[in-house]
Amino acid sequence: MKTLTFTHLFAGALLATTAWTSAHAAEPAAGAEIERGRYLATAGDCIACHTAPGGKPMAGGLALASPMGPIYSTNITPSKTQGIGSYTLEQFTAALRHGKRADGANLYPAMPYTAYAKTSDEDIAAMYAYFLQGVSAVDEAPARQTDLPFPFNIRASLGLWNAMFHDATPFKADLSQTPEWNRGAYLSQGLAHCTTCHTPRTALMAEDHQRSLGGGEVGGWHAPNITSDKTSGIGGWSVEELVTYMRGLPVPGKGPAAGPMAEAIDHSLKHLTPQDLKAIAVYIQSVPAVANDKARLAADRFGQARDDLDSVRGTALPRDFDALTGPQLYDAYCASCHQAQGQGSDGDGLPALFHNTSLGHANSNNLVQVLLHGIHRVGTDSVMPAFAHELSDRQVTTLSNYLLTTYGNPEAKVSEAQVAKLRDPATAGTDATLLTLARAGMAVGAVALLALIAWLMRRRRQR
Repeated sequence: MKTLTFTHLFAGALLATTAWTSAHAAEPAAGAEIERGRYLATAGDCIACHTAPGGKPMAGGLALASPMGPIYSTNITPSKTQGIGSYTLEQFTAALRHGKRADGANLYPAMPYTAYAKTSDEDIAAMYAYFLQGVSAVDEAPARQTDLPFPFNIRASLGLWNAMFHDATPFKADLSQTPEWNRGAYLSQGLAHCTTCHTPRTALMAEDHQRSLGGGEVGGWHAPNITSDKTSGIGGWSVEELVTYMRGLPVPGKGPAAGPMAEAIDHSLKHLTPQDLKAIAVYIQSVPAVANDKARLAADRFGQARDDLDSVRGTALPRDFDALTGPQLYDAYCASCHQAQGQGSDGDGLPALFHNTSLGHANSNNLVQVLLHGIHRVGTDSVMPAFAHELSDRQVTTLSNYLLTTYGNPEAKVSEAQVAKLRDPATAGTDATLLTLARAGMAVGAVALLALIAWLMRRRRQR
């Protein structure tokens, strides 16, 4: 199951094109334009959300974990019966910029139209050319349809959410900045939709623009602060290190990408040109700092090489494996790759556990996720195995807390309840509080509406 926040699902765009009209079907586009559209779809990471495991590209059916429950991606191939083959350019634009389907219904903001709205008309037209002429049609509907609990199953209610929180204005260049910075801002704010994952949300699931890129939640994963703050964010990273990281290569002393970020790198970022990656890095480094007053060290500054072998040697294993100690679990499951003192391998091919961002954040979800589900990579070896089938909730809790106190942030903690929730990807990102608030809000609204109607009726009788 892919993971997301309230916003993650369709496609991106980026290219100048010839005149298109919404009243007519797409005319054949030049091969170069279609290939450019393919690059833009890659920048938008469309295939990651719209391709189910073992499924055909862009045919949908992937379950995306959201706070409200799983949202199943749709078929966006040019099939005229199941996909978007009958969409006009105007309808395609409405989907990317306004979150509207061809039939006028609202798309769930699992599709990041709140970011894609930054895309220019010309660039959306290029994407349209690619999807209708460069993608193979799949005339099959996804096996599963989205069925969220009340009130999230009422798509019409998203019209009010859009009116309150969605800005459909395309990107406007900042003339006081360099072309490189503006290119990076355009990609980061639009196609790459960085704020979708890395910005905290308000109680109504809108992005908190006062803390843009200050850290968010993505289906049970922690999307860390990537602002320029040197302690809370990534202000201590160089532009070159950020580019290397986005290329999917090891950055010694920082730790590897995992979860949704690894997916974004493998499906999208590492396929962008060096110039675009550098532009993104330059822009990200300029984002105003968002500080966490409780952060005392940068996430990559915790820990040092050490071992507890003395507590393992000559010690009999307990009959109840849930009673295994942290050092015993580490020796059994971690030391063969990460070495006795957590130093990893040369060049961080197998990363060190100290000075590792996965263990340095106060939010410990990513550590638990990696232990349970491993690190899966596309087009390269997945060297971190999953242990969900071998380790119990208590064992994962014991091992996680040992790793944090030994190599990471000792103030971070892991609980068995946390492990139990993250074990199932389908429910890892659900938020019962959000559902309760939404239903309470609907109830309050209904009562207020009834009270207004009663008041108006009394006024009418009194006349």
